[in-house]
Amino acid sequence: MGRIRVLSDVVANQIAAGEVVERPASVVKEMLENSLDAGATRIRIEIEGGGRKLIRIADNGHGMVRDDALLAFERHATSKLRTSDDLLSIATLGFRGEALPSIASVSRLQLETRVAEEPSGTLVEIAGGNIVRVEDAGLPAGTTITVRDLFFNTPARRKFLRSEQTELAHIAALVTHYALAHPEKHFELHSAAQALLVAPAVVTASDRLFQIFGKETSGLMLPTTAEMDFTRAGLPEPPPWKREEDYTPPDPGYIRITGFVSKPELQKLNRNSIYIFVNRRLIRDKLILHALTEAYRNIIPPTSFPVVLLFLEMPAQEVDVNVHPAKTEVRFRQSSFVHDFVRDTVRTTLMQARPVASFAAALHNSPHASASLTIDVSPLADGPAQPVFEPNLPQSEAAPSLDDAEVFNLAAPLVPESAGRLNFPEAQIPVGYDEAAPPNENETLNALATLKPLGQLRDSFILAVNDEGLWIVDQHVAHERVLFEKILREREVERVQRQRLLMPVLVDLLPAQMVAFARLADELERNGFEAEPFGPHTIAIKAAPVGLEGREMERMLEEVLGVPDREQQTENAETRGRRIAASIACHAAIKVNMPLEPAKIDWLLAELGKTEHPTSCPHGRPIALRYTHKDIQRAFHRI
Repeated sequence: MGRIRVLSDVVANQIAAGEVVERPASVVKEMLENSLDAGATRIRIEIEGGGRKLIRIADNGHGMVRDDALLAFERHATSKLRTSDDLLSIATLGFRGEALPSIASVSRLQLETRVAEEPSGTLVEIAGGNIVRVEDAGLPAGTTITVRDLFFNTPARRKFLRSEQTELAHIAALVTHYALAHPEKHFELHSAAQALLVAPAVVTASDRLFQIFGKETSGLMLPTTAEMDFTRAGLPEPPPWKREEDYTPPDPGYIRITGFVSKPELQKLNRNSIYIFVNRRLIRDKLILHALTEAYRNIIPPTSFPVVLLFLEMPAQEVDVNVHPAKTEVRFRQSSFVHDFVRDTVRTTLMQARPVASFAAALHNSPHASASLTIDVSPLADGPAQPVFEPNLPQSEAAPSLDDAEVFNLAAPLVPESAGRLNFPEAQIPVGYDEAAPPNENETLNALATLKPLGQLRDSFILAVNDEGLWIVDQHVAHERVLFEKILREREVERVQRQRLLMPVLVDLLPAQMVAFARLADELERNGFEAEPFGPHTIAIKAAPVGLEGREMERMLEEVLGVPDREQQTENAETRGRRIAASIACHAAIKVNMPLEPAKIDWLLAELGKTEHPTSCPHGRPIALRYTHKDIQRAFHRI
C-alpha cells in the first residue's frame, strides 16, 4: 500500500489557515478586505479578548444570495477571478478564495448576509469547518461575520498568541491603516465597552489624517503629489516577428503618488509609522522602504525614521500581488523605476518645503514612538477620575438606620433648556488642511536670507533676528551642510578642489581598514584625495580636499574606512559617495568654540540660505531653530 494519501478538506483548510490566519489581526484583515471589495461604506468591528473570544465585522455592502453564501466556504471559490489572465491585473483586495474556509476551519463562525433585492437573508453557522446550520433570517442589507473561539481546535496555535492588549494593538493598527486608505468610508472599532476608533467619512485624505492623528501630528506633515507615465520606463514589447498584424502598442498608463511625509523634526525609532498603499492595498515593501530611506538620507539621523502616508496608483498589470499568502508583499514590474520615482518625489517635497523647526518643539524632539500614531488600546487610558463606586459612610461607630436613608426616586435628570440652534456661518468648517495648499512662507527656511546676525553664544551658536523672531543657528552643522552640498556639486562636474601636501602624510591602518581602502580608493580620489599604499599597514596621503588637514584628515579616513564590511556591501555608488562627502564636510567644517568675524557670519548665513536642505546637517541634526515673536510674547504673558 502506498504511503502518499490525499488530505481531507478539514486538514487542508487548517494547513491553509496556518498561512493565512497568523493571529486575530489576520482574520480582521481578510474580512475587512472582503467588506471593502463588497462596496461597503460603513464598517463596524467588534473585538473581545483581543480577538480570541470574538471578532465581529458588520458592513453595508452588497451582500450575498443563499447559494453564494454556501459556496463562499469552499476552497478557492471566489467572485473576483475567472481565468488565469485575471491574475495579471488584479484590482480587488482579495482574490484567492481561501480566507473564509481557512478561518471557518479554526473557529466557530457565523455568517449573516442579505442582498438588498431579496426579502430575507441567509444565516450560515460553521464550527471547525463543519456546517452546523443554514437557514433564512430577517437581516439588514449587507454582511455580518462573527468569529468566536479562534483556534479552539488547534491549541498549539492558540498557545503562541500574545497578550490580549498586544493582539488588540495589532488589530487597531490594521484598522487605522485601512481607515487612512479609505477616507470616504466610515470605520468603527470597538473592544468590549470601549470605542477605540470612530472615523466618520470625510472628503480628503488630509481630513482623515487630522481626524485620526490630531492637529499636532498633521501639522508636521507635508503634502506630496506627483505623476509620471510609464512610457519613460521603457515597457517591454514583443519583437516585431512575434507581433500580430493588428498589433497596437499597449497603453503604458501612469504612476501617481499622493500622500504626506513628515518634516525632519518629526522622527520615530522604528518604521511602524510608515503607511504604504499600492492601489489602496496595504503593503510592507522593502523596495519602497528603501526609497524612503534614501529620500531622507542626510536629512534625519540614520537611526531615525520618518512618518509617511503614501498612496501609489498604477495599472494593475504593473504590480503582482500574488506573491505572498497574506498579500502584504508585492512585486513591481518596473521595480527600479518605481523606486526612483518615490525617492525623487519625496526628496523634492522636502527640498521645496524647507520647513523650519520651532525652538519650543525642538526641546522635545528626541525620536520616540509617540502615542499619537497608535491607538491607545488600554482598558482605561487615563483611569477614572475617582472610583466608580465609593460608599460614603458616617464616621460614627453606630450603624445607620433606615430612617437615615434618603428617599430614592428613579427619575430622569433635569436638563436645562437649550438656548436654541447656534448660528454658524454658511462656510464649511475646515477639518484638516487643503492638500494643494503650499506651505506657509512663515513656516519655511526661506527667511534665512533676511537674518541680521547679533553675535555668537559661547562661540558656538549664531544669534540672529528678523521680522519673524529670534533665530539660533548651530555654526558647525550649518557650515557642514554648506560644504556637503558643495562637494556633491563638484563631484557631479568632476571639479573637486584639492590641495597638495608639502610632505605626504602617513596613516597607519588596521588590516580590515586596508581592505576597505582598496575598495574605496577610486571613490576617495573622486572626493579630492590622492593616496596610495605605503607598506602593508600604511597609506601615504599626497593630496586632500580643501579645508581638510592635520588630525581631522586622519579622523575622517578612520571614520570612512571603519564602517562595517556588511554595511559597505549593501551600499550603492551614490550612497557611498554621499557618506564620504558627509564625513569630509563634518571634519572640514567650522568647529564649536570658534569665534567668527561678522563678515564670516554673514557669509555663512547667506550660503546656508542657498542650500537645498538647510533644515539639518548630513547626519540629521537640526541647523536652525526659530523662537517666533508670538512665542516670545506668550512666554512673557503678553498674549
